[in-house]
Amino acid sequence: MSPPKKQKHSATKRQHQKTPPNQKTSFDIEQALAKAIKNHQAGNLQQAEKLYREILSLKPNHAETLHGLAIIACQCRQYTAAVSLFQKAIHEEPTKAVYYYNLGNAFKDLGRFNEALPCYGQALRLKPDYIEALNNLGIIFHSQGKFDEAIAAYHEALQLKPDHADALYNLANTLYSQGRTQESLLSAQKALAAKEDSPEVYTLLGYIFHKQKKWEAAVKCFQHALHLSPTTAIHYSNLALAFQEQGKLDEAVACYQKAIELDPDSAIVYNNLGNLLNKQDRLLDAESCLRQALKLMPDCAEMHGNLGGILRSQGRFTEAEASLRMALDIMPDYASAYNNLANTLMAQGYLAEAEANFRRALELKPDFIEAHSSLLFALNYHPDKSGEAIFETYQEYDKLFGFPHRNKWQRHTNSRVVNRRLKVGYVSPDFRHHSARHVLEPLLAHRDKKVLEVYAYAELSREDTKTALYKGYVDHWIPTAGLTDDALAEHIRADAIDILVDLAGQTTNNRLGVFARKPAPISVSWIGCGYTTGLTAIDYYLTDRAMAPAGSEKFFSETPWRLTTPGFTYRPAEGMGSVNPLPAIARGHVTFGTLTRAIRINHRTIRVWSEILKQVANSRLVIDSSNFKDTALQTALAKKFAAHGISRERLEIGFHSPPWDVLRGMDIMLDCFPHNSGTTLVESLYMGVPFVTLAGRPSVGRLGSAVLEGVDHPEWIARTEDEYVKIAVALASDLPQLAALRIVLRKELETGPLMDEPSFARKLESAYREMFAKWCEKNQ
Repeated sequence: MSPPKKQKHSATKRQHQKTPPNQKTSFDIEQALAKAIKNHQAGNLQQAEKLYREILSLKPNHAETLHGLAIIACQCRQYTAAVSLFQKAIHEEPTKAVYYYNLGNAFKDLGRFNEALPCYGQALRLKPDYIEALNNLGIIFHSQGKFDEAIAAYHEALQLKPDHADALYNLANTLYSQGRTQESLLSAQKALAAKEDSPEVYTLLGYIFHKQKKWEAAVKCFQHALHLSPTTAIHYSNLALAFQEQGKLDEAVACYQKAIELDPDSAIVYNNLGNLLNKQDRLLDAESCLRQALKLMPDCAEMHGNLGGILRSQGRFTEAEASLRMALDIMPDYASAYNNLANTLMAQGYLAEAEANFRRALELKPDFIEAHSSLLFALNYHPDKSGEAIFETYQEYDKLFGFPHRNKWQRHTNSRVVNRRLKVGYVSPDFRHHSARHVLEPLLAHRDKKVLEVYAYAELSREDTKTALYKGYVDHWIPTAGLTDDALAEHIRADAIDILVDLAGQTTNNRLGVFARKPAPISVSWIGCGYTTGLTAIDYYLTDRAMAPAGSEKFFSETPWRLTTPGFTYRPAEGMGSVNPLPAIARGHVTFGTLTRAIRINHRTIRVWSEILKQVANSRLVIDSSNFKDTALQTALAKKFAAHGISRERLEIGFHSPPWDVLRGMDIMLDCFPHNSGTTLVESLYMGVPFVTLAGRPSVGRLGSAVLEGVDHPEWIARTEDEYVKIAVALASDLPQLAALRIVLRKELETGPLMDEPSFARKLESAYREMFAKWCEKNQ
């Protein structure tokens, strides 16, 4: 935020000088001048101007009258006319400091700073203790970026009058601009003591506290400013930003809406409101705000970039790309637009282009942690990179964002009694309606409360019906939106957490920065994006032997902690319904399918799936996910299959919901590689649909293997792409076997380890106990 500058305008406190009477018209001019000044001071500008002009008609070079008329011109924002009048007054009486001071103010108001400077300088030569001239001289220097000179001018003014409110405020403002936050705070507090009813000072204090991430203090200051000036839109906008940092999104929305009522032409407020609505998943409202912002400010790169992000969230990739490229045309070095464009390309499966744009964003802004995190996420899906090459980039992340915090690590004083009740903290942005619920709910629902005391650190921008359910599962619920990494780490230390569990990995809104600070003696990463976090500050990556086989340790920054396969459990969604008969029997052809996002589909999967379609006569392939609402993406994917000889008629590309209804139309699911699918694989089995998977890079390339071992069907796990084709073709060639499998697969899932919720909870509690015992033994 840039705080407003408080200026000493020429239109307010002006000094009038009386002119000695002249020989012929002395009485008339003196009387008229006194009357003009009286009207001027009373705000009767029209009458004052009339009298000034009458005097000048009698004596055109009357300096004080020229000066008074110039002041009226300034008050009417006629600064060019004012300059001419002030100069005439100075020509007649060149020793009056106030004339130079006000001429400087007129030049300042015209933005002609270089011409204002010598005016203030001459005023100070004539009157060295001219505080207002020193104050405004500081303002000019500030506007020119000459902060040291500005500070020197303010200090000189304050030597003359230590409690000069404007000089104290402007000094605080310049210190703030230099990043000298604590000094700025001290000066702003002195300004407030000198002028307690100043909304500008409260606003600056709010900015200072906001920069210091003291959200509550910032809110109070902005509320004070609003109380003093309730019809000023910027105060509502500032308050909205502070509420937003606190995670009070509804309050922030209300403030932005009030700001728009007061100032309907503020593009920035529309932009900020649109971004906030985007966080609340109110995408159409967000889009409307950004389009209004761009009507008001069509050449703003940031607003084009923000609109692009909102359109991407809606799955309107072609429009999103256009907006983002427009942003980059306007501002070619706009790192956030490159990051947003990369995410848009990634969502469409254009991984090479996405990687190039992520790396360009990082060239422009090396500490852009969100771009680095998104790059890591994208690399997991790359069809041609080796596990070693991908892991190297994860190690770079640790060097940039992990190692620098090691000096903040503190000695942990947790009790070393191994068999006591352990405090476990789960950190997640997904305590809501999210696919993680299928795994997390069963664990929390069946935890042994005598064994674990559970804390949920919830990084939520909004809550939903699932959030209420999660709150009931845990002992302590801690909202973390608005807490800095340092503040949250301190909170976790104060809670004396024994084992801190990351549930996000390198996904959006993760709090890995907290884990880098090592606030608990033991830290673990689980589920999330299904792979290492890259942070050596985290002790263990919770997995199983299928996803992280022996010898895969080199791909993890953490130590893999292998549970018996599978390393997770599954709870079906409500309302999935019963299993239907095999569709192929009624249709006369086999339907393969996938519910994956576009990012998992690459030249390798397309080649292999095309070969399967060629070998299974009349078969069809359903590709269904929210990404494929975009018709341009449908067309692009169909062309890639056409290059392998597969006609458009054999493909059903689109999006339908709920997914289990789509599964009812499939006979066999085809898993993706090298990054396997996730929840949809278990949903497939639950609906009686077998799937074929290819065991690839640990661990994201072996999720399918873990699921199939969990239902005792390792025969559907391929080791090569050719074997993948053979397994799929063999399944499609035996419809009676497919029909029989459709009947029994749900039962196999329900009676196997994947849906044995209590056993999995005990298994994980034992793992936690063993981790803690190791730490106690090492730290006696």
